[in-house]
Amino acid sequence: MQQIYFFNEGRRDMRSLLGSKGANLAEMTHLGLPVPQGFTISTVACHEYEKNQNQLPTALQAEIVQSLERLEAITDKKFNSVQTPLLVSVRSGAAISMPGMMDTILNLGLNDQTVIGLAEQTHNERFAWDCYRRLLQMFGNVVYGMPEQNFESVLADFKRRNGYRTDLDLTAADLKAIVGRFQELYLESEHGAFPQAPEEQLSLAVAAVFTSWQNSRAKVYRQLHHIDGNIGTAVNVQAMVFGNSGADSGTGVAFTRDPVTGEKKVFGEFLQNAQGEDVVSGVRTPQGLSAMEAMSPQAYQQFLTAVAKLEQHYHDMQDVEFTLEHGKLYFLQTRSGKRTAKAAVKIAVDQVNEGLIERNAALLRVDPEQISNLLHPEFAAATLAAQTPLTKGLPASPGAASGKIYFTAASAKAAHEAGEKVILVRQDTSPEDIAGMVVSEAIVTSRGGMTSHAAVVARGMGKCGVVGCAHLVVDQEKQQVTINGTVFPEGSELSVDGASGQIYQGLLEATQATQDENLQTILSWAQAVGQMDVYANADTPSDFAQALDFGANGIGLTRTEHMFFKADRLLKMRRLIIAGTVSDRVAPLAELEELQTEDFYQLYSLAQGKTVTIRLLDPPLNEFLPHDAKELAQVASALNMSVSALEKRVAVLHEANPMLGHRGSRLAVTYPDIYEMQVTAIINAALRLKQAGVPVKPHIMLPLIDTLPELQWVKARLVAKINDLLAHARTSLHYQIGIMVEMPRACMVADELATEADFFSFGTNDLTQLTFGYSRDDIGSFLPTYLEQGILKEDPFKTLDVEGVGKLMKMAVDKGRYQRRSLPIGVCGELGGDPASIQYFAEIGIDYVSVSPFRVPSAILACAQAAIKRDYQASKVAVQPS
Repeated sequence: MQQIYFFNEGRRDMRSLLGSKGANLAEMTHLGLPVPQGFTISTVACHEYEKNQNQLPTALQAEIVQSLERLEAITDKKFNSVQTPLLVSVRSGAAISMPGMMDTILNLGLNDQTVIGLAEQTHNERFAWDCYRRLLQMFGNVVYGMPEQNFESVLADFKRRNGYRTDLDLTAADLKAIVGRFQELYLESEHGAFPQAPEEQLSLAVAAVFTSWQNSRAKVYRQLHHIDGNIGTAVNVQAMVFGNSGADSGTGVAFTRDPVTGEKKVFGEFLQNAQGEDVVSGVRTPQGLSAMEAMSPQAYQQFLTAVAKLEQHYHDMQDVEFTLEHGKLYFLQTRSGKRTAKAAVKIAVDQVNEGLIERNAALLRVDPEQISNLLHPEFAAATLAAQTPLTKGLPASPGAASGKIYFTAASAKAAHEAGEKVILVRQDTSPEDIAGMVVSEAIVTSRGGMTSHAAVVARGMGKCGVVGCAHLVVDQEKQQVTINGTVFPEGSELSVDGASGQIYQGLLEATQATQDENLQTILSWAQAVGQMDVYANADTPSDFAQALDFGANGIGLTRTEHMFFKADRLLKMRRLIIAGTVSDRVAPLAELEELQTEDFYQLYSLAQGKTVTIRLLDPPLNEFLPHDAKELAQVASALNMSVSALEKRVAVLHEANPMLGHRGSRLAVTYPDIYEMQVTAIINAALRLKQAGVPVKPHIMLPLIDTLPELQWVKARLVAKINDLLAHARTSLHYQIGIMVEMPRACMVADELATEADFFSFGTNDLTQLTFGYSRDDIGSFLPTYLEQGILKEDPFKTLDVEGVGKLMKMAVDKGRYQRRSLPIGVCGELGGDPASIQYFAEIGIDYVSVSPFRVPSAILACAQAAIKRDYQASKVAVQPS
């Protein structure tokens, strides 16, 4: 079985076998570009290495030897030759590019003898010893895990003692001394002397690159970018070319368009007399490409012609690494360049206008997750580069915010009213904190996951949010937070980067997002292609207005409980809850009905005929009640009752596990007048608008339905109430009563429920929680370990668990549609905005997704991408021979 391919044997469509780097080196070779010769050890070999307990199999070692002999013949150089030493680079390259995540070794093949031969061959002793010290440094760190700092300290100390400013000041004699000290570091380590045999160096380096596939930073990167950990990496062994061989040499990195703005101009950096790692690692400050042009105008023009050819060939902006060796140009890598969200949409639109790509290709080119970055304030890259983060949590909601920290909703609100910008810092949040959350620039919690209360509310409000900061200890009593040992009292200034999850000391300047014309173009193309509607999870007119501006088709979920948490409404809700009898509930229900009628009227007015789906009260009643002594006293006073009486009522409503307790439609069975009040408000609001000539079609959603008898009982009460209202008004109104499918049992009996439900909407948060048996608010204590160990591929609250939760959803869709072919089915949980999950929703026939307002644009794009991919797969099946 062939496991190694020379560059002239591969092509770019072999990236799963050769990795992105190897496939593109092969493609550039076929294009006739100057590429140093070499070969790729395939991902198959990586899998064999892992199966062989991280040892190079004998057959692979033999094939490496044969390939090395072939490379020697091509280059007319020899491994371990003093006269004509062959030196190679050893680089990783997975099928999906992971810049900077794995390991590289340069100048492999040097030893105490060949370094002398290289110096004599090149007549450049300094160059030869510089290459050797680089090899010792990279090899020690990558292969043996010797701390990089050990080597850097030697260099720094040597430069300091000699008054040197940069590495370029080091003489040949200096570099010989440094090599000697580096070799002493090897002897002082557990690994012993640096291996002098180049063949041994190569075997150890190939093994180290294969092993780097499983290093911690590679794992984190794969988790962040949803890359399958099973694809493995290839290893590229390539003859060295030397940008550090003198004043007429150099190395650089370039993009065929500006990766920050998307402007159509070559953007890059160049370092004279340097190797590629100097640019990538940042050990030296590079110059612009103009330095290359000044040094070698002919090579520069050749370079511009070549990179233009690469962009035309790949139909995408390219990220290119190159080297000049004594004025001769070589290309070491090309790949699709990473770009900002702003650049991504500009490049996609521009390339369509230039005729380089079609619209569908442009839509696939933009990452939906990037879109939200165009809608929120952000810190400039240069600003962040000058800062050191205090800590990092989960990036719950994008954006950039700075302000003074406060630890309670009340203090945050007071500070806001005094004109301050506020960062609300909590151990976790609850609905009680809503007043503080509304006025805060950012929300930070030490606990909770991506679907915790803080995370969900932050995204819904478009607030910057970071949750689950494990190194952040909140002491509310002392009104201070300790971050990695440093104490910050109330009023301290912090900055929060919701895109990365990082927190910084002091006030950093953020730039406000502005309307991006290229984004609007992309979204208009996406809406024409997408086959699923995109609705918003919106509880207030301002949320809904924002969602409509972003292109939402309506509301897929209004959480009515969120309408009760303003201070004046919360008191009325509490008055309702402490009422002991039906008659005692009449007055507070009437007050709440009036408020709810106006709430719904505002939403319907904005909708102008678009769908508005209102979920009736879902959380347990004790969530609305106070719990600590101070608040109990305040509420008791406001309600004109004794603290002991209030405490008794709180005790009666207490539940050991309220998320599985007296909530959702169970409230409708025990307190039917609450749901009847809400339905009355919905219908009366709709009738007011109907009289004004505004079309309204209420969609009423019942949460937490388990059984058909339960659905029938609740629906019958509500229909009777609606009929009474319509009869009294002497009019008719089309309305629908559907259910939120969030219980595994509901999925299993979906055919029965479809006989009564007018629509289904999956609540993926609870469905995931109940399928796994995970508490979404406590998963942070074990989830990182599960992801690190590969027990879970993804956080199931961020990306759908297709094998489990997904199968339940498909079962419910199939059963529901078997009973009613045209049954509308949507998704209104947090997963509704996840692009990977949307792909699956499209496959099983979901009609719409409902997401937080600021996720509407990314969901529109993700739905379009799902439709394009689905049509492509269908076309492939259609053309297959029978």
